[in-house]
Amino acid sequence: MSSSPKENLKNLGITLPTPVAPVANYVTYVRTGNILSVSGQLPLDNDGKLPYLGKVGQEVSAEDANKAARLCAINIISQINDALDGDLGRVTRIIKLGAFVNCTDSFPGQPAIVNGASDLMVEVFGDKGKHSRSAVGTNALPLNVPVEIDALIEIS
Repeated sequence: MSSSPKENLKNLGITLPTPVAPVANYVTYVRTGNILSVSGQLPLDNDGKLPYLGKVGQEVSAEDANKAARLCAINIISQINDALDGDLGRVTRIIKLGAFVNCTDSFPGQPAIVNGASDLMVEVFGDKGKHSRSAVGTNALPLNVPVEIDALIEIS
C-alpha cells in the first residue's frame, strides 16, 4: 500500500463515481471546522444502479451484503473527494462509520457485513482509515437496499 489514497484507489482498481446528489431535504456532506460529516450512502455502482436489493438473510446473501457495504464506502470516499476538491490527502482520520443493515430479525452478522466498508477505509487510508463504528440491524432501508453507511472524518 502506498501513502497516497489516490494511488491506493488506483491499485485497488477503484474509480470513484460522481458523487450522488441529495434526493430530499438534506445535504450530502457538512463541513464544520476540521470535521466532515457524510450523509448515509447507498450501495450504488458507478452506473448509478443498485446491484443489491432486499433483506440480508432473505433475498441478499451475507457475501453480497459485504460487497454492498464496500460500495457504500466507495460512495463515502467519493463524497469526501468532492468536499476536499479532489485532495484525499487532507484526510487525517476516518473517525466513525455508522452502518445500518436491512436484515431479517434473526440475522446476527451485521459486523461481518460492515467489514466490507471498514476494510476498504484501511486499504485506502492506511492507519488513518481505522475508525470506530456501529453496525445496526434494521427492518427496512430506503429503496430496499441491504446497507446504508454514513461517516465522520477529520480533515486538515
